[in-house]
Amino acid sequence: MKMTSMRSRVQAYLAQRRALGFKLDRQGRQLEGFARYADGRRHRGFLTRQLAIQWACLPKGAQRSYWAGRLQVVRTFAQHLLLTEPKTQIPPRHLFGPANRRQPPHLYSAAQIRLLLRRTGQLTGRLRPHTFHALIGLLACTGLRISEALALQLKDVDLQQSLLTVRESKYGKSRIVPLHRTAIPRLRAYATRRQEIFPLAAYFFVSERGGPLALSTVDHLFITLRQGIPYNRRPPRLHDFRHTAACQILQRWQASRKGAGQRIAVLSRFLGHSQVTDTYWYFTAFPQLMAEADRHSALIHHENS
Repeated sequence: MKMTSMRSRVQAYLAQRRALGFKLDRQGRQLEGFARYADGRRHRGFLTRQLAIQWACLPKGAQRSYWAGRLQVVRTFAQHLLLTEPKTQIPPRHLFGPANRRQPPHLYSAAQIRLLLRRTGQLTGRLRPHTFHALIGLLACTGLRISEALALQLKDVDLQQSLLTVRESKYGKSRIVPLHRTAIPRLRAYATRRQEIFPLAAYFFVSERGGPLALSTVDHLFITLRQGIPYNRRPPRLHDFRHTAACQILQRWQASRKGAGQRIAVLSRFLGHSQVTDTYWYFTAFPQLMAEADRHSALIHHENS
């Protein structure tokens, strides 16, 4: 059997997966790096465990969780190759430990969110203070991914019906996100001001030049806005607004008579998770939610006994 290069095999694999709707942006770049490594070493023949492990361990000074993530990407690729190349060796699953070890995110308090919103008024520019006030407020009340918020176009924001349309987000999924009535006045005020300055701009959140607001710009300015906010393991991130919103929803549901357990699927759709298990992670990640869930379960058991 004549063996093709690793690069051609990776390209064929990525083309097939992407045709099925998987974006594979980060994983694709990693696999292309693996292919360059394998072909650069003049590797010929079937994919081996040794080759996968040697590549996964680069760079040498990286954390084991980083190596584990790289090895998992090659492992998934190897499982695909095994279907047509029976001599393919599957790398071990947990050689470097778990690949997806999530660190507990920062949960913003109401006071911290108010502080951040006040600080947006100190930014310079004709529109920038209003843009960041509206953006942070939207992230806090909806739990949108920052990439989803920045991708919103005017046609996606229906303030009359209090609805957002998130188009082709993670894994190519689209969804409708309802807005709380308290968010409408601020968003409408921003939309009016933005329309006066940049009437032809297509995106809802725009830069000082009227173009799409770049994530790098948002990240850079947010570092300034968050200064002085206490944290434990890592500084607060924009993505932590998503975790905060999800936890607040779960806490409200748990405090209700109906509880949260039967409504997880609703929250999963609201957040745009691909699997409901991604939403259940919030119970295990935050002790206060687990404690409340245990207390609620005990109460129901007592009342039914």
